[in-house]
Amino acid sequence: MAAALTDRYIGAVTKSLPPATQGDVRAELEASIGDAVEARVEQGESRADAERTVLTDLGDPAALAAGYADRPLHLIGPTYYLTWRRLLKLLLWIVPACAMVGVAIANGIADKPIGEIIGQVAVVGISTIVHVAFWTTLVFFILERTGADAGTSWSIDDLPEPQESGAGRGDLIASLVFLGLAAGALLWDRFVGFVLFASDSVDVGVGLGSQTSSMPILNPGLWPWWITATMVLIGAEALLAIAVYARRGRSAALAVVNTVLAIVFAAGAVHLVVTGQLLNPEFLAVTLYRDDVPSDVGQILSVLLIVGIVGVGAWDIIDGWLKTRRAQRGAR
Repeated sequence: MAAALTDRYIGAVTKSLPPATQGDVRAELEASIGDAVEARVEQGESRADAERTVLTDLGDPAALAAGYADRPLHLIGPTYYLTWRRLLKLLLWIVPACAMVGVAIANGIADKPIGEIIGQVAVVGISTIVHVAFWTTLVFFILERTGADAGTSWSIDDLPEPQESGAGRGDLIASLVFLGLAAGALLWDRFVGFVLFASDSVDVGVGLGSQTSSMPILNPGLWPWWITATMVLIGAEALLAIAVYARRGRSAALAVVNTVLAIVFAAGAVHLVVTGQLLNPEFLAVTLYRDDVPSDVGQILSVLLIVGIVGVGAWDIIDGWLKTRRAQRGAR
């Protein structure tokens, strides 16, 4: 019985090894197992119990065979793990977002119901995440088994540049300048207008002629309430930037405020686009609602505006939380 256990164990180890090495491994195991059993027998243990204990200590025959064959028993080993993780994180940031935006634009242009658009975007997003994770892991699985070079060597030049955890004066100035330009653009559009166009022929003193006029891009009907609300949001963003600078970095509370402001702005802007209240009807009549312009251009413009508004809002929220996390790490 004892010999049978040893033979069964050695057979389980050697069966998956190349034929050229099976004989040597068998001889090595027979000798080492025999010596270990004899040592336990000399200490007063029965041969059957000694053999069972020795074989149990050796562990799973498949694991022992993998050691002899130098085969990894993991999916992605330490040599490739960090490169795999960095690449997978990068791809998961980029590929699903691009696929979801593309599907949203295509379905919006096709005038699909909003519920169907959301459903297809969700399905495509989940499917893309699964595919990216699977195929990236499969590639590194193959690299692990073949021993190919995946550029995993590290040098001192790969050290990241230091990042400031606090908010600098340059960040504050840039934020305030941008917000000031946004407020100025709203006022300029309302009282001056950005779009120049040639008006109908008018009497200019000597005969008939034409003159150049300007019109606002945004719907004048947004004044005063919608534009006032937008100005309030711009002021709140300016106060937020000052608060971030004053505490030399972001906090979770400030990130929540930034999230709320981004959601409120995006929700209001998307509502105006969907209901057709955002753009000036006269501007649309001059630029889009003409015989030489395809009829679906206006719908495409609306879809692109919605995607852009949602994308900017989402990025503002994500960027705010990333900076908050970085600031919290720097404070530790």
